[in-house]
Amino acid sequence: MDPQPSLKHNSATTSATTDAAKPASSDSAGSSVRVGIVGASGYTGSELMRLMAGHPFFDVVAIAGDTQAGTAVRDLYPSLAADYGSLRYSTYDPGEFVGLDVVFLGLPHMASAPVVADLYRRVGCVVDLGSDFRLLDAEAYPKWYGAQHPMPELLGELPYGLPELGRAALRGAAGIAVPGCYPTAAALALAPFARNGHISTEGVVVDAASGVSGAGRGPKPATTFSAVDEDFVAYGLLDHRHTPEIEQATGCEVLFTPHLAPMVRGILATCYARPAGELTTEEALDVLSAFYADEPFVVVHCDAPHTKATLGANTCHLSARVDSRTGWLVVLSAIDNLVKGASGAAVQCANLALGLPETAGLPTTGLMP
Repeated sequence: MDPQPSLKHNSATTSATTDAAKPASSDSAGSSVRVGIVGASGYTGSELMRLMAGHPFFDVVAIAGDTQAGTAVRDLYPSLAADYGSLRYSTYDPGEFVGLDVVFLGLPHMASAPVVADLYRRVGCVVDLGSDFRLLDAEAYPKWYGAQHPMPELLGELPYGLPELGRAALRGAAGIAVPGCYPTAAALALAPFARNGHISTEGVVVDAASGVSGAGRGPKPATTFSAVDEDFVAYGLLDHRHTPEIEQATGCEVLFTPHLAPMVRGILATCYARPAGELTTEEALDVLSAFYADEPFVVVHCDAPHTKATLGANTCHLSARVDSRTGWLVVLSAIDNLVKGASGAAVQCANLALGLPETAGLPTTGLMP
């Protein structure tokens, strides 16, 4: 017999209503924010549920995972058993999500748009972790994603969800497009220099390595243990779909090369740019420190960042060097691709949209060892 659901996370879905839920407010102490997750059975969905378990306001009331419909959460992810009891994945039904305070979409590329069409302005906020609304130019989708965008009229309606670079647009937003993991790491590294004229925005190079969880939960020949272990490989040469997003977020012309690293989580991005004038390592570190002085989720340090320092945390660790011999600026960025690169960023955005404390439910300390 299944154990009873926990008191915080109710296995029953909320009743559908015709009006969007009122955004929650931090003024209503103890109030519960009704949360739905579509695509909850994937890695970003499970990471959302892990973060929700420690969130002081969020209460997961509806989850959909079509490929796992009928499966108990605890059977697919034993790590979630203590908080989600007998909660089961269901097939997506818009009626179970309309009227909720916030709905997160953890769906594959080009699969979010129909769900956004169902829920936009019919829930308090729809937070899309997919790629469907990140790019402003509809013509970029056929080139980089191989398909026409089904809802070009909504491009730009969902603000880009990188709070450190555009927080004001997220407050009270009815929908948010959460950045990709690689663009998050690259943009946080490069934006302080590009926005303040410290670098040439042409000929910027981003080399980044990601853990295998970035490829998703589904089985793929290139991401099995035997394929990944003791291997390190570049992929998406010259045409990776995150290239235009990095360029849009940084304002730079970028040559982006991703790599698959033999680890589960983490991204380390090494970004190269030409300084626009005289710049030393100390000055570069000062640029980062000043830009992120009030940011709770950004750590600037003189030492090179470690991906493991970010494991399970919503933090980005940054450092920089200027090579006086070649003249290059090197900026290094480390994040957990499933937290600051996906689900943690989504929660941070939802907190802002709903008027909650931005840091609510989000860890800043990584797991060691």
